[in-house]
Amino acid sequence: MASARHPVATEHLPGFLTAPGQTDVLMVVMGIVLLLAILGFGILFFRLHSLPERIAHKSKRLQLEVVAVLGLISLFTHMHIFWVAGLLLALIELPDFSSPLGRIARSTEKIAGLDPPTESVAPPLVPDKQAGGPDPMATAAAALSDPAKRDHDASTSKPEAVSARLKEVDHA
Repeated sequence: MASARHPVATEHLPGFLTAPGQTDVLMVVMGIVLLLAILGFGILFFRLHSLPERIAHKSKRLQLEVVAVLGLISLFTHMHIFWVAGLLLALIELPDFSSPLGRIARSTEKIAGLDPPTESVAPPLVPDKQAGGPDPMATAAAALSDPAKRDHDASTSKPEAVSARLKEVDHA
């Protein structure tokens, strides 16, 4: 039996009306558009939210960890002031205090007569056969097996050398 139209219905029906038992194409398309819109806005939100951290990471700033923590706090508390503070902190370049303080420490050690720490890179744990240099493990084992060198190292300790140097400075 053919579906009969209602007597007051018009002859031309719009295309978005579906017949009973058929798939509503407009609803399926709008469902897909809604899911894509939610996903797109979520990605945009998280990209915008991580903007201060990405700025601080690109410029290799020292305050990267603080900016990252401020971003997480603003994400979980929904307080935008933390995000603004993180953005400002990512954009500001903090002055370098560590270099002058390191020079002051090295100068003080030199005045006190201490051997300044070497800033060279530690030798690798596995010796490089292509470098052709001495094997660091063999050198260390030879130094430990030599009793004269071992006794000499034990007899001169740093605290005694420092106290002797301080006495010399006091008498001068």
